[in-house]
Amino acid sequence: MTQSTIQLGKKGVTENFIGTLNVHFKNYDNVKVHVLKNAEHKKEKLIEYRNKILEKLGNNYTARIVGFTIFVKKWRRAVR
Repeated sequence: MTQSTIQLGKKGVTENFIGTLNVHFKNYDNVKVHVLKNAEHKKEKLIEYRNKILEKLGNNYTARIVGFTIFVKKWRRAVR
């Protein structure tokens, strides 16, 4: 498995951020999203960021939160 890392800053989940994620998923199976301190280090905000990322990417992706990092994985088939 290959993995890439990107950072989520104070602007949050924007269209440019989603575009960057899509570019990373062309070359990698997994992407680590490090949430920076200026992007509100609160658990509720992390859950909100994860939900926005999954909503924008579609059904072929899953995500889980560990600490202040969101691990996003792309699957071949749609996840139920």
